[in-house]
Amino acid sequence: MRRPDQQTTTRPAPEAAHGTGNGTGPAGPDAAPGTGPADRPAAPGTPPAGARSARPGEPSGPPAATGTPAARPGTAGTGSARTGSAGAGFTGFTGEPTAEGALAPYLRGQAAEFLRSLRLHHEYSAPADAGGHGAAEAARALRRAARRIGGSLHTFRAALDPHWADQLRGELAWLTGILAREHAYANRLARLVDALHLLSGPTLPAARGARAAGEAAGADAQGRAALGVGAARAAALLERRLTLARTRSHSAALQALGSSRFHAIADAVALLASEVPAPSDHAGRAAAASLLEPAELAEQRLLTAVAALPPDDTGPYNEVQDAAWHQARLLLRLHRYAHEVVLGGADPGLTAPGHALDLHRDAVEAAGAAAAAARTPRIAPATAYALGVLHADQRHGVESARAAFRETWPYATALAAP
Repeated sequence: MRRPDQQTTTRPAPEAAHGTGNGTGPAGPDAAPGTGPADRPAAPGTPPAGARSARPGEPSGPPAATGTPAARPGTAGTGSARTGSAGAGFTGFTGEPTAEGALAPYLRGQAAEFLRSLRLHHEYSAPADAGGHGAAEAARALRRAARRIGGSLHTFRAALDPHWADQLRGELAWLTGILAREHAYANRLARLVDALHLLSGPTLPAARGARAAGEAAGADAQGRAALGVGAARAAALLERRLTLARTRSHSAALQALGSSRFHAIADAVALLASEVPAPSDHAGRAAAASLLEPAELAEQRLLTAVAALPPDDTGPYNEVQDAAWHQARLLLRLHRYAHEVVLGGADPGLTAPGHALDLHRDAVEAAGAAAAAARTPRIAPATAYALGVLHADQRHGVESARAAFRETWPYATALAAP
């Protein structure tokens, strides 16, 4: 259901001026890569009224709500709410965007970016440059293009050859998962070690909760002493665990890039750069005539998932609620890619909310790493205490990221729960 006070973010405005873009859209850096199960979609939900039902194999968000849109407390940000079109108008089209006119050029452009990044990755991975900054940047660009291809194949599956789209999307998901792990472990280690240094410094953050001034001062002094003893050992333990995981991930990535499975993916993407397989049946050709319906369905799933997020008064230690936020992050990413396909560019209003959800994912995984390290057998009590403080700090980072998302979410209204 479209919100009464706002035009959909994917339908081109009738008065939009003619553009000069080629439909590929800017690649645009993503804040953080997906790392695995958290990025996988949930079960198919109920489509909005008037929209097609999700086909088998298509993930979707929570069931779409029906009824009157209602303002959701805590959803709208403190800034100006969005009331008009979210995009600048679809570039290069005056009517309905089609698979041939919008989706095919976008997929060909992303396939070309994939191949270019792969070539740079091979060049920077030479023995003279192994492990350098260039190889890491090329790997990020490779993952970024693979995610956009896979997300577009997911959203616009009906407008393509379904069997080909499902197969290539699954292989690209495997590749991005393999390549993202090394980067994720490195960032997690840096985040946790930096947090330990801040927590064990000369001045600890003020204790959360109501305390008398004298009790707080004494407790903070004892906390600094305990953290000073255990922080170094905790950092060493985390470094051993995460460095080992990163090394294994690096070996797995190298093995994957040299496998026949990866070469088959590269060949499929190379073919995609020149030709996009079209649907053969009548229903597929009809779906290819307009991309608005699947794009708006992706937007509807995002809005429904955001409206169903837990309230912001549940506290930071309810890990059960993390999955709903991970699902919202995935649906936001799919909506961004659909926006790039249909409107020819990224939606700037969703940059800040996407960044907040990336920070949320990073804080959740860092807290999980600290908790896992604290379960190491036969560690010293001071080390366990430091890891416990670190876990609490990261969970409060989760809470801060959720608050930042609510403040930057650009829509003034959200769908009411059914």
